[in-house]
Amino acid sequence: MNPVDWLVRILLLFFLSHLSFSADTITIDHFIKDGKVIVSGGKIFALGFFSPGSSRNRYVGIWYNQVSEKTVVWVANREKPLDDSSGILSIDSRGNLALFQRNQAHPVWSTNVSITGTGNSIAQLLDSGNLVLLQNDSRRAVLWQSFDYPTNTMLPFMKLGLSFKTGLNRFLTSWKSPDDPGIGDFSYRIDPSGFPQLSLYKGSALWWRSGTWTGQRWSGVPEMTRNYIFNVSFVNTDDEVSITYGVTNASIITRMITNETGIQERFTWSNQARKWIGFWSAPKEQCDLYGHCGPNGCCNPDNSDRFECTCFPGFEPKSPQEWYIRNGAGGCVRKGNVSATCRNGEGFVKVARVKVPNTSAARVDMSLGLKRCEEKCLRDCSCVAYAGAYYESKGGIGCLTWHGDLVDARTYTAAGQDLYIRVDADELARYTKKGPLQKKGVLAVIIVSAAVVFLIVVAFLSWLVRRKRRGNRRQSRNPFSFAGSSSLIEDSVDGKDIEESRRNADLPFFDLSTIAAATNNFSSDNKLGQGGFGTVYKGLLFNRKEIAVKRLSKHSGQGVEEFKNEIVLIAKLQHRNLVRILGCCIEGEEKLLIYEYLPNKSLDSIIFDETKRSSLDWKKRIEIICGVARGILYLHQDSRLRIIHRDLKASNVLLDAAMNPKISDFGMARIFGGDQIEGNTNRVVGTYGYMSPEYAMEGHFSMKSDVYSFGVLLLEIITGRKNSDDYPDSPSSNLVGHVWELWKHDRAMEVVDSTLGDSCPANEFLKCIQIGLLCVQEHATDRPTMSTVVFMLGNETVLAPPKQPAFIMKKARKGDETWSSEGTSSVNDVTVTMVQAR
Repeated sequence: MNPVDWLVRILLLFFLSHLSFSADTITIDHFIKDGKVIVSGGKIFALGFFSPGSSRNRYVGIWYNQVSEKTVVWVANREKPLDDSSGILSIDSRGNLALFQRNQAHPVWSTNVSITGTGNSIAQLLDSGNLVLLQNDSRRAVLWQSFDYPTNTMLPFMKLGLSFKTGLNRFLTSWKSPDDPGIGDFSYRIDPSGFPQLSLYKGSALWWRSGTWTGQRWSGVPEMTRNYIFNVSFVNTDDEVSITYGVTNASIITRMITNETGIQERFTWSNQARKWIGFWSAPKEQCDLYGHCGPNGCCNPDNSDRFECTCFPGFEPKSPQEWYIRNGAGGCVRKGNVSATCRNGEGFVKVARVKVPNTSAARVDMSLGLKRCEEKCLRDCSCVAYAGAYYESKGGIGCLTWHGDLVDARTYTAAGQDLYIRVDADELARYTKKGPLQKKGVLAVIIVSAAVVFLIVVAFLSWLVRRKRRGNRRQSRNPFSFAGSSSLIEDSVDGKDIEESRRNADLPFFDLSTIAAATNNFSSDNKLGQGGFGTVYKGLLFNRKEIAVKRLSKHSGQGVEEFKNEIVLIAKLQHRNLVRILGCCIEGEEKLLIYEYLPNKSLDSIIFDETKRSSLDWKKRIEIICGVARGILYLHQDSRLRIIHRDLKASNVLLDAAMNPKISDFGMARIFGGDQIEGNTNRVVGTYGYMSPEYAMEGHFSMKSDVYSFGVLLLEIITGRKNSDDYPDSPSSNLVGHVWELWKHDRAMEVVDSTLGDSCPANEFLKCIQIGLLCVQEHATDRPTMSTVVFMLGNETVLAPPKQPAFIMKKARKGDETWSSEGTSSVNDVTVTMVQAR
């Protein structure tokens, strides 16, 4: 063949190889030089050469192709940089993907896998960000993939963890610095020993733990709730232990990194802000740092006024001097330095809402439930504590036991699980308030106790005689009468519930004379406000404590049932964002509730006042919104009872001296038990403008009914306008509809409260508007849960687009009055009509 034919053939082969080449692929005939890139099929990721930060070194990496801020997610030659731009990435003669530098025979970096057949492979960049080396045949088997060798970034659908079959261990390692992607000090990996957990290491030292898998999340990541953005898959079998994060919407751009300062962070890309938004990080407080309170110590970040470290039951500080100067590193030891051995009367004390201690040395038995776990631990003298394994799985699965020091435990306000600590009989008695009499001075204790009891009985009988004489004079008109030592409460109030609260000291009872004196005989000068239930008065007790007294009116739209409901319910609730009840008074026709006094009154008295609401800047309004959200979340999920408030509105949010919000008025609340999450009623009660459509029209209420009310309240707080106000320039006649119309046309900033001035960042305001609209969507199933709402408010994350809300329109008259209907009748003659948005 003559030279011309050879040249034609070579050019033809060159042309054909380039004609069949895909923009996302490297073949044996097509390589990339420094300055060129390949792009994944959907143009999401790019592969090429780059220099990080101010460095002049060249690396091969993968980065987001459509993100304006260049963000590298994987680096090939992170430990072997090139010092010039002569690099070439190609398929070598053995079929491996390899990086060569000018005039060097051996590759700087290579996939280094065994491949059958010369040139029988190709490399392809996928839209997931995964670079794969494939067998170049019909099977396209994966020979190697970058997801198996991550650097500092975890992408959606990437797997972290170990394969016990192949020995492959996938974990993240930080960069040395922003200018150097070499392997840094920090690594993020699954520790498979004991009971698996994700851990962040500084060198070989533990820096932070995710805690164990609960069945739904990592126990040390309370923010990791079920939502409509992420889904998580955890695998723990004989073959592998791994975790994978997925996204439900392919348009969401998100990543998690281990950075060079020892922080684990998750980001999402905001097209609106044109930057990465961080919405989770760890560690972020002292209690997150591994072993902050030492062995057998527990960290509580809510102890802001004292040392955050405490000892577990049965333990005491190893060094009281160090503990005194707030150094808990030495931890705790058993009281009296007694070793844990089996003794009569031992038992367990429950420590609630904790991230359980390090489980790398814990023992696990997935065949046992919690009760049998307790029995197993009690039989084993070396067992110092136990807890459930997958405790958030249906029914709870598995048993964890500890047999040495308990390290790196901490408590949460509204997360965590129960941990049971083994203690001796004396310690158990201290926590259960039961136990045998002390060995010394038993006779003296008996004599003194008998004398005290005798005096109490005499005093009680004397009081009872006076009480009965006074009660006889009121008997003819008193629906509540007292006889003997118990309250025989008649009418429709359940005396058993109230008497139980009384016996348990949940709810003290006040004399009417005491409250009358405190309120200057219910003087109009002491009047704080009026509602459908009656009047609220300010009072001052003899000990100078200020109180608020709710006095049920004889003609109240709310009756004895609502009064009873509030007595029984609110006495059992304790949360910083719920109003605290101090007691009640039931004498004759008088029915009174006594609350803590909150000097700034109700939210509606400020937020809807043209002059007063200027005192609420954007920061304070966000704090109020978040506080109300946490209070509702507590009612729905974290309290001893599952409660639907059913009347959440601005006038039922009270403000203390620091303008912290406290939810009040539980007269219309419903208590759910077990797994119940919804109910129906023929008696629809609530407040016009705040009721969800399914409740107002069909009497169907659920936790999503409160979510709807919260959404309306949120929109009112950030706009400073009532939902019931008129909007003549809007096709909709209420705030929800008005905001929705503006949102659809990208004009939501027009509803910003003018008193906020420049204190309201546009992105934060739009985020809150979007959360509010998500909460008021027409169908309850579309609305987020309160746990998701709290997460969205506290973190920067990608929000789903809201669907159109249902508008509850007023037809008969204006107002924001509490109303009640049964069947087709209405106490306040208000007609409720559902109107669809156009």
